[in-house]
This record gives sequence, C-alpha cells and structure tokens, in this order.
Amino acid sequence: MSSNTLTIKPNNHRIYQCPFDKKLELLNKLIEDNSKASIVVVTAKDAKNIEENLVNKDIKVLEDKELIKDKELRAEIIIGFDMPIKNIVYMARAGKATERSFMLLDESEQNELHFIERLLGRAIKQERVEGFEYPVIKREESAVKKLSKDQIKEVAKQRYESSTQEKPKREFNDKKPSDSKWDKKKKAPNKFLGKDENGKAIFSGKSGERNHRYDGTARERYDAPKVTGKKINIKARKPKSED
Repeated sequence: MSSNTLTIKPNNHRIYQCPFDKKLELLNKLIEDNSKASIVVVTAKDAKNIEENLVNKDIKVLEDKELIKDKELRAEIIIGFDMPIKNIVYMARAGKATERSFMLLDESEQNELHFIERLLGRAIKQERVEGFEYPVIKREESAVKKLSKDQIKEVAKQRYESSTQEKPKREFNDKKPSDSKWDKKKKAPNKFLGKDENGKAIFSGKSGERNHRYDGTARERYDAPKVTGKKINIKARKPKSED
C-alpha cells in the first residue's frame, strides 16, 4: 500500500447514484468488485449499523470524527457511505485514499454536493450501476388534448374578432349627486360692515381689502395705476466765452 495521498483528479473521485434503501447492497458489491484493494468505509454517523450489514467483516468502518483523529490511516480505496458531516471533511476523506475515493449518494443529497464541488473547483464524475439507479418518475400525460392546426387557427380568429369589436362607451352622469364633496359651494356676498376703532374697514368675508378700498367702498375690477409727477431739474449751460 502506497503512503502517498490521493491526487484530486476526475478519474480518482467517483460518485455512485443510489437510493438510500439500496446503499448497503451497493456497498457490498463495490467491496466485492475491489476485493484485492485495501478499503475503508466512512460515514457521518451510525458506523456500527453499517459494519453489521457488511458481508466482508474485515472491512473497517469509521465515522468522520474517528477518521480525522487517525492521522496515520491510509487505504487504497475510501468509500463514503453518505455526505460528510461538513463539506471540508470530504477533503479529509479523499486525503486518506491512495488510489480512489468513492461516495454513495442518494437523490436527496445532491443539493449538498454543490458545495463540495466548489471546494474542488470541478464537478465530481457520477456513475450509475444497473439496478441501483434513482427511480424514474413518469409524468402523467396532460389531460388537455393537443389542438390541431385548424383548431389553433379557429381559436386565434375568435380572439382577434373579440379584440376588434367596439366596446360600449361608458356613460357619465352630467350631474353629480348633490351630496358630493366636490360640488361648488355658493359663497355669500361680501358686505362692508363698518370700520373698527382704528378706522380700518371690516367685511363679512375674507376678501377684505383685496376687493374693497380702505374706506369700505367696492374696488373696481381694474384700477388705473396712480401716476405721480416727476420733477426734472435742468440746469442751463453757460455759453462758451469767445476768445
């Protein structure tokens, strides 16, 4: 057995697709097919149960925690029974192998494989062994029958005709209900009520001085601007003296 660790290459790492309930059967088959090599089986948990179901009782089965602690452990083939306890632990499993590293993967574990492949920087080659494939789920045929070309044309024609038909115009009431909050309210006329103690005009509305003069008389719509006279001082120039 070589003391060198496994070089990470596509041919050295292999995943065997297998439903969980057939993993023990496939594990025994892989051990039998590689009987001349030294093999160690690794699992995330329940190593005792796997060991009890192995045909070859000489095969060592370890949990990930035990594998990491045993720094001297090496085997030609490392077989991972399931996903490791952590993604990085996959590297520790592969590091114990000198020739090949296998892992049995149920369909439910495929999503977790993505993180391991990111660590490796490449996809791990997957194989299927006859009799251990994932079950193929057949999709039920659609209850809706496929339309023929003539039927498709007829449906398209009906849709076009319905889209080009004139839609009834919407009728709007000219008069809004009397209780509408948008109705304009009639304003009471603004009346001059007199003057206050300071002589300022008082009105009934808010328009006040804007629509009335200060003395209370109604202001015209357009008042002519007041013209104030300007005085221009012109100084007479002294005639130039003749030499």
